[in-house]
Amino acid sequence: MENQPEIVGVVVGYAEQALEIAQQWLISPAAWSQFALLVVAFLLAWLVSRRLRPALAGLLTPPQDQDTYLAQARRFLLQFVPLTLPLLAYTLTAMGEEIVRSLFGSGAVIAFGKRVFLFLAARALVRDILKDPFLKLLGKYVLIPVMALYALGLLEPVQVWLAETVIGVGNIRFSLLSVVRGLIAGSILFWLGRWSNTQSATYIARQKELRPATRELATKTVEFAIFAAAFLVLMNIMGIDLTTLAVLGGAIGVGLGFGLQKIASNFISGVILLLEGQATVGDFVELDGGEAGTIVKMTARATILETFDGRWIVVPNEDFITTRVVNYSDQGSANRYEAAFSVSYDTDINLIPPLIEAAVAKHPDVLTEPEPPDCELRGFGDSGIDFAVEFWVNGLDDGKNKYTSDVLFLIWNALRDAGIEIPYPQRVVHHKGLPPEQTA
Repeated sequence: MENQPEIVGVVVGYAEQALEIAQQWLISPAAWSQFALLVVAFLLAWLVSRRLRPALAGLLTPPQDQDTYLAQARRFLLQFVPLTLPLLAYTLTAMGEEIVRSLFGSGAVIAFGKRVFLFLAARALVRDILKDPFLKLLGKYVLIPVMALYALGLLEPVQVWLAETVIGVGNIRFSLLSVVRGLIAGSILFWLGRWSNTQSATYIARQKELRPATRELATKTVEFAIFAAAFLVLMNIMGIDLTTLAVLGGAIGVGLGFGLQKIASNFISGVILLLEGQATVGDFVELDGGEAGTIVKMTARATILETFDGRWIVVPNEDFITTRVVNYSDQGSANRYEAAFSVSYDTDINLIPPLIEAAVAKHPDVLTEPEPPDCELRGFGDSGIDFAVEFWVNGLDDGKNKYTSDVLFLIWNALRDAGIEIPYPQRVVHHKGLPPEQTA
């Protein structure tokens, strides 16, 4: 063993100690008594849990159609019913430990049993309760190994070894224990941050009395606050003094200022958009560059537009500040459209405006405010007299709404019922006779 790594020697030493303890337990009446107490505690816990689990499940199961906060809390607690057996065994063992220590002055075996029951509880938690993929992975590769070390009594020596192993980056020095602790705590903190951000975003989205822009701004503010707090807590857990990061942070800040100007500009532009509320989720907008669509999402860097053909366009937030933006909807404001048509020169044009206005007004989506349908004479064309009817609707004349098409159908039917002809292009050709014959 002389040429083996130090860690191998440490493991062998602990193995020899474990073997010596096991031999002592095998020949000790007190140890056998404690083993017997563990078996009795487990059997009693098993019997009690068989009757207790169905009762707890019935008590905690709410009606399927109930979705109150109390029902959600009951469903949450219902998940932990599988922990009844190991936790009952742990509780009964802890109660028996006091009796054993008072009788024999020692409780090493029963203390080991308590730790084993906690390990079984952790195993049941990971196997039967955790459903989130990330938490299940964290439990499988972090919680269960840690509880196994705790059950074997090796957790404290491992912690000491990790704490004594120090690594450094520049002027910053920290132990392996702080790294491991930071990785575990960071994973949990940022998962909690993501979960709480989802919950807060859902809650804010339900507040319909707030403007969409205000809701979006509140969501982004909460998201930033949650992850900033998670980062500060993580630095504190790892034992890193934030003042030591000041110089490094300043250098990184200068680099970001030169290299990421566009990202910073887009971020600030996004905040301005949310504060002003001139364009928000649900609005149909068109930019000078030709991009047009409904705003479906506003992120810190860009705004996502969805076109009527289902495509997504990612537009940097800066474009909404530095270029002209046409907002067609503004959350339900009315828009005016027009439908052009022609009638024959044989028509009494004085009859056309009232006829068409009455026909278009029958459309259920055509508004009377701010103005009712208005039919106007536009000119005298080559083949007929040109008219156009202007009408107001809530929404856009595209996508699921085809207002102009509906109005043209109404115009066609109204003119046909009134016997008014819609002209088609005509050309008059004058024939002046054959050219004179050519003489040979």
